[in-house]
Amino acid sequence: MMRYISLVRNISNWWLHFAVKMGFSFSDPLIFKARNNIIIEVPIRLRHEFKEIFMERCYSKGITVEVPDQPVIIDIGANIGLFSLFAASKFPGARIFSYEPIPVNFIQLKRNQDINKESRIICYQQAVSGSSGEIELHFDSSDSFTTSASITNGENQGDKIKVQCVTLPEIFRNNDIEHCDLLKIDCEGAEYDLLYNCSSEYLNLVTQMVVEVHEGKEEQHNIKSLEEYLKSCEFNTKCMDNMLWAWR
Repeated sequence: MMRYISLVRNISNWWLHFAVKMGFSFSDPLIFKARNNIIIEVPIRLRHEFKEIFMERCYSKGITVEVPDQPVIIDIGANIGLFSLFAASKFPGARIFSYEPIPVNFIQLKRNQDINKESRIICYQQAVSGSSGEIELHFDSSDSFTTSASITNGENQGDKIKVQCVTLPEIFRNNDIEHCDLLKIDCEGAEYDLLYNCSSEYLNLVTQMVVEVHEGKEEQHNIKSLEEYLKSCEFNTKCMDNMLWAWR
């Protein structure tokens, strides 16, 4: 029931979700309208991801520290920009920096930015990890909008692409960010390298973060180890399934 309440609260043409669910035919992509004049183009293939973010609030439901009216938000692993648009609809004055390396995803991310010109979303076609330069990502090219590109070669990820990569400190420096109110990370296993290699100088600039944690093969690549690390960096933490929230 709560997810439907969230849908009605967040989306003015909420009926579209139910119409598609009942099998009525609509053009692709679907066009949702958020309450604060944010337009959201959602390829039908990504309806589930829309539901996770706008209805189930997968990233935002564990946020503990109140986000200010004009926050600075960094979205790592932005995909087509659904969380960035969710944040823009909640905080019209937000500065949002969105990072997505996969070309097909980035094209739709940029499209969502372009149709929301009044929002302050800035998009970068870059991966984010613990070191900068060029890295190789594995993904399934038959998936029209991939949500699982990773630095390791997993099942059904027979394709690979070289992409440019930046570090979290470089994001702060390149964008003249003095403070981050909310850091969202969903980068399919790169979260460990990204956070473990980020100096305290820059982690101290983050008030709150949400990380979707992907279990890895290395000893410290699990949610418990990452939680303990963030605690050692003086964050408070809580976990729910594979989601980790940390705040000061």
